[in-house]
Amino acid sequence: MRKIVSIILGILLIVLAFFVVKAMINSNKKVKMKAPKIVKTVFVEEVKNKETPVIISANGNLVAKNKIELFSEVQGILQPISKDFKAGTKYRNGEVILKINNEEHYANLQAQKSKLFNSITSIMPDIRLDFPNEYQKWQNYLANFDFNKTTPALPKTNSEKEKFFISGRNIFTSYYSVKNMEVRLSKYTIRAPYNGILTEAMVNQGSLVRQGQKIGEFIKPDIYEMEIAINANYKDLLKVGEKVDLHNLEKTKSWTGKVIRINGKVDQTSQTIKVFIQINSNELTEGMYLEADLVAKSEKDAYEIPRKLLINKNSVFVLKNDTILNIANVKPVYYNDQSVIIKGLADGTKILTKTVPGAFEGMVVKIHEEE
Repeated sequence: MRKIVSIILGILLIVLAFFVVKAMINSNKKVKMKAPKIVKTVFVEEVKNKETPVIISANGNLVAKNKIELFSEVQGILQPISKDFKAGTKYRNGEVILKINNEEHYANLQAQKSKLFNSITSIMPDIRLDFPNEYQKWQNYLANFDFNKTTPALPKTNSEKEKFFISGRNIFTSYYSVKNMEVRLSKYTIRAPYNGILTEAMVNQGSLVRQGQKIGEFIKPDIYEMEIAINANYKDLLKVGEKVDLHNLEKTKSWTGKVIRINGKVDQTSQTIKVFIQINSNELTEGMYLEADLVAKSEKDAYEIPRKLLINKNSVFVLKNDTILNIANVKPVYYNDQSVIIKGLADGTKILTKTVPGAFEGMVVKIHEEE
């Protein structure tokens, strides 16, 4: 009897345990919540087609338009003058930039002048006898001969006989030898060809300057040129004389220049052509890096958008019925660094102004409303 009771109690315990476990399992089941449908917010604007300028952006460094490299054509010691021959020194037009010691050459020149003077003096008796009508002009020449001034031109010969006579006495040879030395004497002094500034000095006062040696660089600091390279396809769009907007890298300052030259040769490697822009400004300095925006032409009925909005290079997302994304085909006509000019959208079409991650055609969205 006791064994039967134990079996019955065991069975009851098993059944009770089964129901307890089932109740616990049922209590652990979570209620599935229906996921809310997320509608993304988009930024849009209405298309307004207009005549859009095609702007070619390029950059380059400024170079002074009036710039000369100073070379010495003579040899000697660089003499001190009122202004130091140093980079940054300013000179007025005609002012002496540097002077090289010319004492030796000057002495040789005076010797040649004396030789010419003596040669003419020695033939004066013969001129009096053979050319009495020409004597006075030669006498006046000698009277006005000044060793401290530029040698005057020889009197003009009035006959072949007089010309041969003067030539036979080596008067012409002596005269042109003197004139040659006078020209060379002027090379010992270099003067400023215009108002400018010395940007490079390669010798110091008291040092020996050799013939053919580069001694410095001189520029006019108010007219500059900038060389830029543009795609050869746009060559026919540019014209000499067109205005160009320029600005620094920070875009805090801007200037206006103009196209002055367009190279007729295309670089075979890069397929670009060089364009030269002139800028007049006292604010600029040689070597500055500027960016230029050239207006090549204008496209009618066009619209400009950021390049990142293009899909597969020929389509964009537009909004249909203000709630559904749709893909519209467009025709890109010109690419800038950050934007692209397109055609093919009707006025009033609502186009996305910012990209939407995971966007697809038919996607339901809502327009962002500014408060």
